[in-house]
Amino acid sequence: MNTIFIAGHAKLPTGMAAKNVYETLTITAEIDKHYGVIIDASCTLATEHGRDYVSRLLRGHSLRNGIENPLDQLKKGYLGKANSALIAALKDLFKQYESLT
Repeated sequence: MNTIFIAGHAKLPTGMAAKNVYETLTITAEIDKHYGVIIDASCTLATEHGRDYVSRLLRGHSLRNGIENPLDQLKKGYLGKANSALIAALKDLFKQYESLT
């Protein structure tokens, strides 16, 4: 298989719908081993629309280029309560990726 699967985790803020199901927010990504490109991504947000938004935002991004661009897109584009948790989970995912390369 030419991909790896990595997860990043962060604590959810109180008062979120997803907090009733999960204690942490998780972003998972399938990443091409050679180019570092995110093939697919998902997260544990409560709504399908939110999960789809995060997936589309991350898909196609190469982690070899860092995560500044997707972080900036999350900061400016995702205005929900989970914004800081998404950012922290993405940073954790990137840290996991860097430890493998």
